[in-house]
Amino acid sequence: MQIRAWLREAIIRLAGGDSPKRDAEILLGWVTGKSRSWLIAFDDSELDADQLARLDALLARRAAGEPVAYLIGEREFWSLPLRVSPHTLIPRPDSEVLVEQALARLPQSACAVLDLGTGTGAIALAIASERPDCQVTGVDRIADAVELARYNATKLSLNNARFLQSNWFSALTGQQFAIIVSNPPYIDAEDGHLSQGDVRFEPASALVAGDRGLADIKLIAAAAGQHLHPEGWLLLEHGWQQAEEVRQILRDNNFTAVETCQDYGGNDRVTFGQKLAE
Repeated sequence: MQIRAWLREAIIRLAGGDSPKRDAEILLGWVTGKSRSWLIAFDDSELDADQLARLDALLARRAAGEPVAYLIGEREFWSLPLRVSPHTLIPRPDSEVLVEQALARLPQSACAVLDLGTGTGAIALAIASERPDCQVTGVDRIADAVELARYNATKLSLNNARFLQSNWFSALTGQQFAIIVSNPPYIDAEDGHLSQGDVRFEPASALVAGDRGLADIKLIAAAAGQHLHPEGWLLLEHGWQQAEEVRQILRDNNFTAVETCQDYGGNDRVTFGQKLAE
């Protein structure tokens, strides 16, 4: 079967998804090892039996809703190719806003940065790639996530990032940072979106939090002050309807200059506050 014929059939099989053409192209590129531009230029090339069998299996899994990132084991974030696994959330473009806001608040001089609930290490590694003079620590309570983040750091040769197993701040006694960032679980267990799309396949422990999705945000905000230098910043990603409550949580924990910024879709997504000077 020619590439163009396979693509045509694949798009039909994936109809109803968010991006059937792009999903099919990604799977095709993964199996053939060819770039998108090559596949377009040489779409009359024949796929062999082995390629067709692998593609058919991947298409069936994608048609059932399994995320493309899990199918190929990779996702790009901040232009960094990252290995992903079902043990972690799939990095999303909107989380790059968290990276942007953290970079804007980093001191000009070398400093320490903490990423809580690091997962693949995406946020920590993005910051580390932009500020090689800074030491970035990422923590996660899931051992498999820590191992994955370490793999990604090694693959990307980012030696200024380290990853530890820790339940939030539990392994960080006495350590302080200039910036703390986190994309914690923030979805209410009753939220209908948990039964839709890619999140059906992602670990619930990285998505769901008690107290209407605010439990972990409250815990982080309450403990962060002990681990921030004076005038250090805490930045939290959250749900698009949670901004007002998250701002109040930060104020209740003595943070100042509290603000919310929007993601690329215009939704409230990241709220931050500064620790008072001593």
